[in-house]
Amino acid sequence: MPGRLTTLAAIGTGLALLAGCVPASGQHSATVESSSSTGLASAGSPSAGPTSPATAVVPDQLPGMPPVTDPGNVYAAAGAGMLGRAARAARPLVYVPHNSGDVWVIDPTTFAVVRKFPAGKQIQHVVPSWDMRTLYATDDTGDRLTPIDPRTGLPGRAIEVLDPYNLYFTPDGRSAISVAEAHRSLVFYDPHSWHEQARLPLPECAGVDHADFSVDGRTAVFSCEFAGRVAVVDVASRSLVRMIDMPVRNTHMGPQDVKLAPDGSRYFIADSDQGGVWVLDGAATRVDGQIATGAGAHGLYVSRDATRLYVTNRLDSSISVLDARSGARITTWRIPPPASPDMGGVTADGKQLWLSGRYNREVYVLSTTDGHLIARIPVGLGPHGLCVWPQPGRYSLGHTGITR
Repeated sequence: MPGRLTTLAAIGTGLALLAGCVPASGQHSATVESSSSTGLASAGSPSAGPTSPATAVVPDQLPGMPPVTDPGNVYAAAGAGMLGRAARAARPLVYVPHNSGDVWVIDPTTFAVVRKFPAGKQIQHVVPSWDMRTLYATDDTGDRLTPIDPRTGLPGRAIEVLDPYNLYFTPDGRSAISVAEAHRSLVFYDPHSWHEQARLPLPECAGVDHADFSVDGRTAVFSCEFAGRVAVVDVASRSLVRMIDMPVRNTHMGPQDVKLAPDGSRYFIADSDQGGVWVLDGAATRVDGQIATGAGAHGLYVSRDATRLYVTNRLDSSISVLDARSGARITTWRIPPPASPDMGGVTADGKQLWLSGRYNREVYVLSTTDGHLIARIPVGLGPHGLCVWPQPGRYSLGHTGITR
């Protein structure tokens, strides 16, 4: 339903809100102010991470999901240095997947490339498994995953998986989800045997790419880059709940990364063409507004203390720093151009942000204290979903490391 614009102080300066709600179909006309056997372990049990309380503090959460310990901060168990048993066993390394098909491995203490290995035809992301014991290099062109042992940094035998542009894990650890972008589908697999469990076609979600999950683990929001919308999915039933259109439906390089605010009050959705971040309400029913950041807004990363949200603007050579709960703009960090900060992650101690330079054959290391550039590391053609490992947390939801 059309609605007039209002402002909401809780969202912060620069965020315009829609007074009307988006119908379940996602259609509206409101305007928004511009501003296999691998030899490696696979998913296991919650005991892979720190011990969790026996009683959940969030009602009716997804059965089998590790209990939420702090409803005000879903990332409370992923604070600086909070490494689980599996993560503590890992060798500290940074994995850089390339569209050329190779994975380059960097020593984070020396910034030297210490290994390169082929992992398929076109590698998009390096993804930690739910139990954090295995990393997977996703090859959507070659329909396969290459497992990597984080204890050694060495690859294992490839696993056949349909079109894994991206890879996620349900919060209960029972399913791996291949984000089959070319097939407009989510394909659910048993994360132990990699046998297909189910397939959810999303014909109206062209360019299905990135996702995040609600506090209770029952809902997932997937971006549709080439359709200018998001798909809201019921995790337990593996069914589509609704499609929600963005107020401006960008279909060239539209909705990108998705990140839940620490208190679950909203989802942030980067939109490259829009040059900013859309704000979806925590129930995933409507778009409440937008935050201008910079051209090519793409990756979203939460600081270890869950107070800041880093937005990579890969066509603007910049990173926008927002309040992780309200979305209020704090500052902007700039990398001397040419630069194209894309995807990556925060180090276990929270002191550095590592990002691939998608169009410039390099990797950037920035201080999270003041944003200054610590290192600029030459790599190969088309570096993409970089993974810093190990990371804190009890379990991983996938991508380059969404840990909780």
